[in-house]
Formats: sequence, C-alpha cells, structure tokens
Amino acid sequence: MQRLSALLAGLLFGAGLALSGMVNPMKVQNFLDLFGTWDPTLIFVMGAGLAVTFIGYRMVLGRGRPLYADRFSLPETAGINSRLIGGSVLFGAGWGLTGFCPGPAIASLVFGLWPSVLFVAAMSAGMLAAHLIRSRATSSAPGVADG
Repeated sequence: MQRLSALLAGLLFGAGLALSGMVNPMKVQNFLDLFGTWDPTLIFVMGAGLAVTFIGYRMVLGRGRPLYADRFSLPETAGINSRLIGGSVLFGAGWGLTGFCPGPAIASLVFGLWPSVLFVAAMSAGMLAAHLIRSRATSSAPGVADG
C-alpha cells in the first residue's frame, strides 16, 4: 500500500506539473525575463504549491505519526549554513540557466526530449558527486561536511 500511495502521489505531482506548463523550461525562463517576454503565470503555480503545502503540513503533522512510519523524519538543523547557501545558489543558477528544477525535469522525461534527459543525467551525476564528497569529508574529518 505504501508503494501504491507513493506512485499515486508522484503521478498526481507530475500531472500537476504538466498541466501547469512547468515541464516547459521556457515557462521559467520567460518568468525571469522581466523586460522581454515576461510570463507571470509561474507566480500562480508557486502560490498554489505554497497553499497546498501549508494546508498539507498542518493536516499531516496534526496526525501524531505518519501512515507508513513510526515517526516523522523532519530536518534536524534549522539554521543557515554553508551547505544550505551553496545548495541554494546551485539550485537557483541551474533553474535560471536551464529552466528546469528536479521535479519538472523528471516529469518531462515522458516526452523523451534530449534537454530533459541531459539535465536529469547531469543532476544525477551531481547528486552522486556530492554524496561521494560528503562521505569522504565525513570519514576523514567528522564535522567538516556540516558547513
């Protein structure tokens, strides 16, 4: 049942991204082009996502425990550190340059376009490299990777 729930949630998320046009990288790039072909519709997509997330968190966290686990897995660090800043800069630069962020990029794979495949391959390689770097840093000097 847990896998079916995850599959349905992923399909619903992907359908929402496709319906909103977020799988089209030009949607994001036109949003960032304030003095050219500016497309403000991304504001409504982000606003809807924030509203759903706000309501969803209130409902889920009010349950006491998740459906398929013994406890919630929430972030342990709440502060701003170098890893958060670096990750935010990389995410924003990649999103602005390519028009893709991870969710829409993965959802756009169903169309089989080479920019989507190339982005997801590069994203996967970056995630693997970050994991390897963090693993080596933690094993050689504990606390270094924490920023």
